[in-house]
Amino acid sequence: MDSAGQDINLNSPNKGLLSDSMTDVPVDTAVAAQAPAVQGLTEAEEEELRAELAKVEEEIVTLRQVLAAKERHCGELRRKLGLSALEGLKQNLSRGWHDVQVSSAYVKTSEKLGEWNEKVTQSDLYKKTQETLSQAGQKTSAALSTMSSAISRKLGDMRNSATFKSFEDRVGTIKSKVVGGRENGSDNLPSPSGSGEKPLPDHTPF
Repeated sequence: MDSAGQDINLNSPNKGLLSDSMTDVPVDTAVAAQAPAVQGLTEAEEEELRAELAKVEEEIVTLRQVLAAKERHCGELRRKLGLSALEGLKQNLSRGWHDVQVSSAYVKTSEKLGEWNEKVTQSDLYKKTQETLSQAGQKTSAALSTMSSAISRKLGDMRNSATFKSFEDRVGTIKSKVVGGRENGSDNLPSPSGSGEKPLPDHTPF
């Protein structure tokens, strides 16, 4: 048997057996490269898509280069006008936020939120909850008002009671005595040169 045209491993345990899954036979890479990468596409369609992909990638590179040149030119203009980087950042953020607000995704999200809010506020559960909270607030206000009235009435009763009036009279009497004593205190003070004082004895030396 001629083995010049075949690359068969003689040390393989499967030698002498014909099988479709032989791993010792090299695969032709040229044939594998010609096979389409995506199932269902012909070679012409694949070549067309690859050409379009290369064109788009080249356009992206060109646009990036143009954008970089525009940014450098913009930086030079800002530097000549004396504008700081912070002002430029503020303008970029403002412009970016404006772009977000006018974007279709933001508009759709706002519309969805508006519709959701309207559905929630018009639902029976929301109305019942709002009515319950309103009633609870009214009851709380009424309870606080009743408690305040009761406290005021209780204080009034205390002031009109005999015990409070007796205590008030005592405080008034003590206050009048203290004030009267201060007003008449200068007349009751003894004079340092009065006749009631005895002269000091003379100490004569022996």
